[in-house]
Amino acid sequence: MNDARRLRLLHLHSTFSPGGKELRAAKLMSAFGSGAEHVVVSGIAGELGAAKAIDPAVTVSYPADFPALAGKPTPWRWWRIARAMRGFDLVLTYNWGSMDAVGAHWLFGRLLGLPPLVHHEDGFNQDEAQGLKPIRNRFRHLTLPTAAALVVPSRVLEDIALRGWRVPPGKLRRIPNGIPLGEYPPAGPKPLGVAGLAKPPGALWLGSLAGLRAVKNLPRLVRSFAALPLPWELVIVGEGSERGAILAEAQRLGIANRVHLPGFATDPAQVLPQFDLFALSSDSEQFPISVVEAMAAGLAVVSPAVGDVAAIVSVANQPLITPPGDEAALCAALVKVAADPALRAATGAANRARAFAEFGEEAMIDAYRRTYAAALKRADFP
Repeated sequence: MNDARRLRLLHLHSTFSPGGKELRAAKLMSAFGSGAEHVVVSGIAGELGAAKAIDPAVTVSYPADFPALAGKPTPWRWWRIARAMRGFDLVLTYNWGSMDAVGAHWLFGRLLGLPPLVHHEDGFNQDEAQGLKPIRNRFRHLTLPTAAALVVPSRVLEDIALRGWRVPPGKLRRIPNGIPLGEYPPAGPKPLGVAGLAKPPGALWLGSLAGLRAVKNLPRLVRSFAALPLPWELVIVGEGSERGAILAEAQRLGIANRVHLPGFATDPAQVLPQFDLFALSSDSEQFPISVVEAMAAGLAVVSPAVGDVAAIVSVANQPLITPPGDEAALCAALVKVAADPALRAATGAANRARAFAEFGEEAMIDAYRRTYAAALKRADFP
């Protein structure tokens, strides 16, 4: 190990744009403080927006010359990736976009004496939203057992890892996502807007926090929102490549003046109190942090039943969780709760109670500390 006082961690992401797993990684880096230094690689050059969420006191670097994480999986390319892992104490890989690094570690780890690797799976992109690809399942089955641990946030992913990828149970860790509950005080004076967007007097906001990616299917949310009358407006907070498609759908439906995309916000606890109702429209999720954040803010949640969403929300909220892919049902749930302030208030209160009972970030951070410490064969971490 390089230095018992300061561990070196290598984080390999397909992208480090703001999203659930990226912001959780930023939260953990901040929690680990000065006991570790971090090197973060984005497989897509320049996509480093989640860096804004890392405590400035934490030592982090973003090398531009790390070997490409995507490409033809040749032994020579894997060799270059494996060699670049040397000199670290722990390698952390995230989702399918980093699986070539997992393969490189599997093939060359013993030969090069590479550090332990912990892989994190948080869900699937659009190309696997409707079903997992058999060749990827076989690759995961082949390579993941050599990792020190596989971390998943949801029961759905836990079952996939055990049954589909046949990961040894002793290496599987299910760690539900948690949030800083102390940042969500009881209702009080609200901020005046979101990321520079002012909330007009009397307006009601249907809000969503999501990366603007195809798997989030935000044009579906735009179409479902179109059935809501004034004074409802739609505010989608996030960044990503689907911005144009979302705005185009709003323009097509003649509601562009009621659909707002203010960009990424670093502090959900300041954004969510502005919303009157929260919604997702994703084709695939596992354990979306944004749902827990919305619950802590006392909001009712409308969402397809993807991943663990139906199990995360309160019993009172479960009737608002609709069948995956059923746009008509999603629209009907939005219309129902938007028209009933008492239902929104009661459901939001039940969600807040559940979030405070189940989803604090302290337990999550402690579980990651123990997982990483075990991988390093240490009593504590960092």
